[in-house]
Amino acid sequence: MKINRIPIVDKTNGWSGILAPRAPNPALETNAAADWIVLGGGYAGLSAARRLAENCPDQHIALIDAGMAGENASGRNSGFAIDLPHNVGSSLDELEGSHRFMRLARTAIEQLETAVKTHGIKCDWSADGRYHTAVSARGVQDVLEPYAKELEALGEPFEWIDRDQLGQRIGTDHFTAAVFTPGGALMNPAALTRGLADSLPGNVTFYENSPVTEAVFENGIHLTTANGSLRAPKMILAANGYSEQFGFFRQRLLHLLAWGSLTRPLNEAERAAYGVDAPWGLTPANAFAGITMRYTNDHRILIRQGLNYCPSQAVDPSAYAAFARQHKKLFDLRFPMLPDVEIEHTWSGFVCLSQNAAPGFGQLAPNIWSAVCQNAVGVTKGTFGGMLAADMATERDNPLIGDMLSLGEPSQLPPRPFLDIGVRARFMWELWSNRHEA
Repeated sequence: MKINRIPIVDKTNGWSGILAPRAPNPALETNAAADWIVLGGGYAGLSAARRLAENCPDQHIALIDAGMAGENASGRNSGFAIDLPHNVGSSLDELEGSHRFMRLARTAIEQLETAVKTHGIKCDWSADGRYHTAVSARGVQDVLEPYAKELEALGEPFEWIDRDQLGQRIGTDHFTAAVFTPGGALMNPAALTRGLADSLPGNVTFYENSPVTEAVFENGIHLTTANGSLRAPKMILAANGYSEQFGFFRQRLLHLLAWGSLTRPLNEAERAAYGVDAPWGLTPANAFAGITMRYTNDHRILIRQGLNYCPSQAVDPSAYAAFARQHKKLFDLRFPMLPDVEIEHTWSGFVCLSQNAAPGFGQLAPNIWSAVCQNAVGVTKGTFGGMLAADMATERDNPLIGDMLSLGEPSQLPPRPFLDIGVRARFMWELWSNRHEA
């Protein structure tokens, strides 16, 4: 089949823009063969390739990606490795589901932290916890208070923080309250992705800047690029939202475009006016109307706000300036003591969701397995999805595979244009009904 849509990688990603230049691995420019193909070089693909290499040390794994490590969606998120479900329920079944998710997420975080330490990956990895915040009293009542009760039911540690105490910790009084959870980690996601790519085992060959133009899944796997081809008997699909182009999960995946900005580093005088020393990260009570923010180790502030429905997976170049202005206004509203701090980088990144929040995981064909659709928690979900897809494909006995399968599979979506109308209407409703959290 011909691949009609390939990722277009621009040079806007702020997380990689603040790093030193990196030389990518060579593109596929020959007719190559391997024992395994891993298609997609994000967190899922990198995790799958690493695990395959460990499980099959005498076999050759070929990892292929359309772009460069750290420049795809994995390097463009907010840099949270989240260990808790965003929303958990109070029934015994829902609580058990939350425990299963936490086992998966914490295994992924342990794997990532081990890789960071073992290979000396410089990505500002830090176990600084996370603030889950609400702007309004309604947000506190509807989101934070139930969340705190459910964390109690799960036996998870947390701290309730009121406005004054929160303001001292994060330097803004914009929020009414927060629930602080100590687990998880913060990092520069582009640096982490680069480091994972550059520390793959020796039996992995990573082809970067190699968009696939044609795929044949008969008598094994045969992928064609502009200047070469790649064959293998087996494959793990880790192409996330682009999996549809290869004939899988059609009419099951939703494509959103998220926007982020990083300021320049605060100078010494600005840091004194700001009054906060320790890095922090916060997530909003409502992802549509709210704002995700971070204060980084190098004294920048991240603003992540703005979600667009984008079924075309194409970015309008004129939107960057508009979102930079919007993020600057949000920054000024929250940090009036820093009026001269400018936005240095603004970028977009694609998010792949399913209607029922289930991953695209498991065996798709006798020789094809998948780890796609991380539903906006890519650092952890991509990592454990890729690892477990590799274990399933190599018939390793891992009890976490059962936990993963319990999350279900993406449900069927309505046909377009009814889907487009429904999604856009839902977006408008979410923004209107949660405007108190803006």
